[in-house]
Amino acid sequence: MGLILDSSVLIAAERRGDTVERLIEQIVNRTGDQEAALSAIGLTELIHGIYRARTPEMRLRRESFLNELLADLTVYPYTKETALLAGKIDGEQQSRGVVIPFADLLIGATALSLGYQVLTGNPRDFQSIPGLSVVQL
Repeated sequence: MGLILDSSVLIAAERRGDTVERLIEQIVNRTGDQEAALSAIGLTELIHGIYRARTPEMRLRRESFLNELLADLTVYPYTKETALLAGKIDGEQQSRGVVIPFADLLIGATALSLGYQVLTGNPRDFQSIPGLSVVQL
């Protein structure tokens, strides 16, 4: 099994000033030694944060953290199969009155399609995705 890292975990680590090495160490201590990866959607969220940085120093720090992440982690694409799964989940859940934030839906569908868990600092919305195993850091 592996883990798709939600952007909430990565943003919190970057804000604390953790290195990617320290973050990976925390993840291994919490979840055991398994592949940690990003989804393309989570990567989009991180890049969005770079361009919203309030200062040049913050932007540089975020870019550096992201470059370190990309050197160490696989980024899984959003595929046709993932899209089909996300559409099914979203339709079924909305018919029950459950609305999942779109980015979380896509990240969760990516993890499900791979047979991975999601590691997040905000499990609430991911827990609305049937069959998804959610780990909180």
